[in-house]
This record gives sequence, structure tokens and C-alpha cells, in this order.
Amino acid sequence: MAAGAAAIAALALLSIAYGSTVIALSDVIAALGHAAGLDGDLVPGSVGNIPVAKIIVDLRLPRTIMAICVGAGLGVIGALLQTVTRNDLADPFLFGLSSGAAAGAVSVITIFGDQFGIWTLPVAAFTGGILAAGIVLLLVSRVRGQGPERLILAGLAVSFMFIALTNYLVFAGDQRAAHSVLFWTMGGLGLARWDNVGLAALGAGTILAYALWNHRKLDAFLAGENAAESLGVPVVRMRRTAFLVAAFSTAILVSVAGVIGFVGLMIPHLSRPLAGPLHLRLIASCALFGAVLLLASDLLARTLLPPQELPIGIITSSVGAFFVVTMLIRNRS
Repeated sequence: MAAGAAAIAALALLSIAYGSTVIALSDVIAALGHAAGLDGDLVPGSVGNIPVAKIIVDLRLPRTIMAICVGAGLGVIGALLQTVTRNDLADPFLFGLSSGAAAGAVSVITIFGDQFGIWTLPVAAFTGGILAAGIVLLLVSRVRGQGPERLILAGLAVSFMFIALTNYLVFAGDQRAAHSVLFWTMGGLGLARWDNVGLAALGAGTILAYALWNHRKLDAFLAGENAAESLGVPVVRMRRTAFLVAAFSTAILVSVAGVIGFVGLMIPHLSRPLAGPLHLRLIASCALFGAVLLLASDLLARTLLPPQELPIGIITSSVGAFFVVTMLIRNRS
């Protein structure tokens, strides 16, 4: 935990310092100290100049905070879904949550336009994610038995349906928006501003609070559904509630950062050897290391191909593919 916190602090400073323009760490620390009210009036020379201070505080700091919130939220969502479905490959992609949010956002970019100003894209993405979750739960309620395999199959079906809808919207809509759609569906933190950082914090805070509050019930799932029921845990109801909370948080996170894959899949597997299987430490570790992964990925996305910015999903998907291959080799041996 201490190493994770130290890594977040170091990566946060580097994330603010590096970008299309490199800013000295001394200027970064001075500007952050001034913004926190730890020094006197800002004068030229204290942080280089006032425009540099504005870049640090108004542009790069909210992006760094959003990376921490989104990474932490996706990491906890992955741990929660893997526990309640008893599937080590569970993440928001598997249940159609991310693809539903993507379809909502792409419909705005290609067809409907900004009907509600800057909030149109987040609202549409949130609506798409919640709609996908509602369809999954409706499908599960219509079949006999509501075990985790039913939830996974329904999620896969809904995921493919919304992926097909997204691809249709890309080809049927304004072709000039294809680049924006491509970047958004692969994820990015370029939309980070002080007025939407609170949304990312809400999404991460909701799933983190729910998981920590129910950590003992989640521990009961580790012994199996029958054992959990005998311990007084309403398994079916809790699985449904956990899915809804995960859908709510995923929709919010996707609405501000786009679709960022593999974070929810990887982070729980990386955290369990260090934190153990019990959820009090596991959830906290997933939040920490999810933030570390997304901060590092965003830093690479901005510095690998200057002056262009890579979609952050390219970085996380590359790391995720290597991680899955490593898991397969290790399990085989």
C-alpha cells in the first residue's frame, strides 16, 4: 500500500510535468503549492511564468486527478464483478457496460450532435451504459435460474449487440467524425476539466464505498454460493445489486474517459498476490494499483508519439494482451 501510494505521487508529478511541453518539476511543485495556498502571490520566476502555471493547474492537474479516479474505479469494478460472478475474466467489457456507453457517445458524435452543450457526450454515454445494464438484467430475469453463467451470457450478447450498433453508427453517420469516434472508443483523458472531474470522482467513489461497505459479504462469496447463503448473504439479490452499482460507476467513468479496456481484468489479478483474497485489503489495493496503471498508461500515451496523443486504450490493451498470455503460460506450467 505504501509503495502504491508513493508510485501514485511520483507518477502524478511526472504526468503533470510531461506532455507536448515539458515543464520542470520545480515549476510543477511551485505551481501546485501556490494553488494550495502554501506561498504568497504568484510572481514571474516563482513558477517560470503565469501561463505555465495555468497549464499546470487548469489543464494537467485535472487530467491527472481524472486518471487516478478512472483507474481506481475500473480496478475496483473488476474485482467486484469477478467475485460476484466467480469468473476470473469478468470486467465491464464482458457485460456490455462499456459497449453500451460507447454506443451512446458515438450516436451523439455521428448523428445527433451537441444538443445539450458540453454535457451531451457524458449524458449520452451514461444513458447507453445504464440501458445496457437494464437489458442484461431483463434477459437474466426471463430465463430459469439466475446464476453467474446466465449473467455472463446475457452480458456477452448485449455487448456484441451494442458493438454492432456502434459500428453501424460509424458508417451511417458523419464520416468526418470517424477520427473522433476512433479516439473516443479507445479511451482518452483529453476531455478532463475541472467541471467534469467531479463525475469521475463520483463514479470511483460510488463503487469503492459499496465494495468496502460489503467487504464481508464479498468474502462469503469465496466459499461458494451455498456457503454464502448459509452465512446469511442473499446471493442473487447481492449479485444483482453489485451489477447495478458496477453499471452505474462504469457508465459515469466511460462518459468522461471513453472505453479503456483491460484495467478491470488485470488489476485484481495483480493485487491478489500482494493483498490476499479477502476484500478489505483487496479493494484498497485494486484502487491504488488501478490508479498507478492508468497514470503510467496516460503518461506513455502522451510521450510515445509526440506531438500526437495516442488513445490510452492502445496502451492498456497492449499490456493486457501480454498479461493474459502470461497468465495462460503460467497456468499451463
